[in-house]
Amino acid sequence: MIKLVACDLDGTLFNSDMSVSEANIQAVKNAQDNGIEFLIATGRAPCESRAILKDAGLHTGFINLNGALVFDEDSKLMVKHKIPTYKALEIVELLHQAGFYFEIITTDQVYTEDLNQRISNVAHLMVDLNPLLDFKQAVAISAGNKTIMNMKQVDHFEDLLHDPEVEVMKIIAFDSRGHEAFDNVKKEVAQIGDLVVTSSSSSNIEINAQQAQKGIALLDYAKLKNIKRDEIAAIGDNLNDESMIREAGIGVAMGNAVPVIKGLAQITTKTNNEDGVAYILNQFVKENKQDQR
Repeated sequence: MIKLVACDLDGTLFNSDMSVSEANIQAVKNAQDNGIEFLIATGRAPCESRAILKDAGLHTGFINLNGALVFDEDSKLMVKHKIPTYKALEIVELLHQAGFYFEIITTDQVYTEDLNQRISNVAHLMVDLNPLLDFKQAVAISAGNKTIMNMKQVDHFEDLLHDPEVEVMKIIAFDSRGHEAFDNVKKEVAQIGDLVVTSSSSSNIEINAQQAQKGIALLDYAKLKNIKRDEIAAIGDNLNDESMIREAGIGVAMGNAVPVIKGLAQITTKTNNEDGVAYILNQFVKENKQDQR
């Protein structure tokens, strides 16, 4: 019986318009009504993800920033894994020297040094996750989306990090050339130690503290809820979902998932990210009812 479902956001619960389809909304509510707790697992910051789910009329817990922060349904902070400031400064220097556009995410804010590049790079990410979307459409959606633009521009990240009140939870770098563009910088990040590098698409890398992984966060949360591993399912599509697909009792890959995720998952949906979540949630509800007979 499934009691907890952790679900990725971009490329999974989101459709090509970066919104939650009506079928997925109803399926989440139906799962919750039938005793299945639904947890959003995303690389996004809390301020972004909460606004998105509020617009969809959904009330859930969150694994944010790939596991750096975990909140329950009442927005109570359960887990926090930050990047030490001295390591964040090293990463900033590396990324600046390599010429990447990147952003710093704290508990409650996303920071950029160039808001215009934010629009362009998020548009490339959207196209990567949604092949049917063309770049011009993605730019228009990015520029007009309040959650995408809900961030703060600063002159220099170094000045930001010298503020003792700032705690870095994640650093994300973008490059439309693909993963090969990050090969050297990933090796240098690995040398810093106790960090993990994942990705939500071929056009970015996401850097977190070693313990800040979706899979670790999911198991920690389940333990607090007295939920067993075989009662957990995880739904995802990309490399930053790997740890939770691996750790959950049942791993579910979206129809649009990358080969690595499909290889790890026990189930692959035949549908894409428009209604794939609804398909699998309805299956879990049906199976739970059969088990209770």
